[in-house]
Amino acid sequence: MEGQPRGSRGPLEKPLPAATYPTLSSLGAVFILLKSALGAGLLNFPWAFYKAGGMLPTFLVALVSLVFLISGLVILGYAASVSGQTTYQGVVRELCGPAMGKLCEICFLTNLLMISVAFLRVIGDQLEKLCDSLLPDAPQPWYAAQNFTLPLISMLVIFPLSALREIALQKYTSILGTLAACYLALVITVQYYLWPQGLIRQPGPLLSPSPWTSVFSVFPTICFGFQCHEAAVSIYCSMWNQSLSHWTLVSVLSLLACCLVYTLTGVYGFLTFGPEVSADILMSYPGNDTAIIVARVLFAVSIVTVYPIVLFLGRSVMQDFWKKSYWATRGPPVLADPSGPWVRLPLTFLWVVVTLAMALFLPDLSEIISIIGGVSSFFIFIFPGLCLICAVDTEPMGPRVKCCLEAWGILSVLVGTFIFGQSTAVAMVELL
Repeated sequence: MEGQPRGSRGPLEKPLPAATYPTLSSLGAVFILLKSALGAGLLNFPWAFYKAGGMLPTFLVALVSLVFLISGLVILGYAASVSGQTTYQGVVRELCGPAMGKLCEICFLTNLLMISVAFLRVIGDQLEKLCDSLLPDAPQPWYAAQNFTLPLISMLVIFPLSALREIALQKYTSILGTLAACYLALVITVQYYLWPQGLIRQPGPLLSPSPWTSVFSVFPTICFGFQCHEAAVSIYCSMWNQSLSHWTLVSVLSLLACCLVYTLTGVYGFLTFGPEVSADILMSYPGNDTAIIVARVLFAVSIVTVYPIVLFLGRSVMQDFWKKSYWATRGPPVLADPSGPWVRLPLTFLWVVVTLAMALFLPDLSEIISIIGGVSSFFIFIFPGLCLICAVDTEPMGPRVKCCLEAWGILSVLVGTFIFGQSTAVAMVELL
């Protein structure tokens, strides 16, 4: 269909109007999308295998989820091409109306804010555990405390990386972060076969009994692990080749590679420790193992490289708010452009400072984050489904094709609503 004239393109081949400077290559898009998904959820996948009752139930849930995950990315690209918007919240607002757009902005900003806090907590925890491994019999020095390491890393590394104007520039750090995440999967796989000294074998992990209802408990982990959909529209609009068939290929390659990394980590972590697996898989290994120490360092690097992508998306919402503010409409000309340095840098600094303060001074946020984690189903299932239902009404197509697309959109909304309700209910029960 690539060679058809513009007027005869099907609904999945309509190209997006060119962005201002679309310079992102296909390989760069794959790495940014892949790195957006390879976040802190990587540590939880072995525990999710145990929680679901073994490998077979988890594989079945992951395969079903993968279909919806890929379709969600493709739908978002199609919706962006129809709406002509360059941000996730802009697409929802244009296709689904102002009320739904406002709900999307609130959920989007809240979700990204809590993800940023969680990432900072993970970075701080890994650095503290690294210090404990290197100095096992000594008290923790002042320079190893999170109150020192997190502000230092945030100001010297995270803020400069996050201050970049275009998401396409994150492709270089995304390659580094992807390699770091792959190293963790490789270490867990090799450790299972080499079985280093100090590692205790847990017999028969495949026999861990679990009620069928616990299978649904892995949906939030899968959604958290594979949630790259928030960045999909921004990545798509930054690509120089914006045909939907090409975007589909990028989406499939990214999620298949992501699925491979998650599967290796989950399977071999579960086979190694069975019921004794920790929610943080690195905590299950001896602290003095050199490979695990390197894995901790590289995993912290991996999270540092994905934080700027999350900040970029959150900053896009704040920039939308800024456009309507008094300073943008009646202030100095340098403040009229929300992507200019006089606006972009203060917003970036504000995001870093707020998330850093929440990570350092608020109590344990694990239960609260687990409740908000269900919000990710909105961006993977519900909003893409609603966008598809609304988008097909604006495009000329056959009645059968339209009916099938609407049915798939309704199914996505229903699945997302179920996952959100189930994960939120379970998190509320655990919190109480």
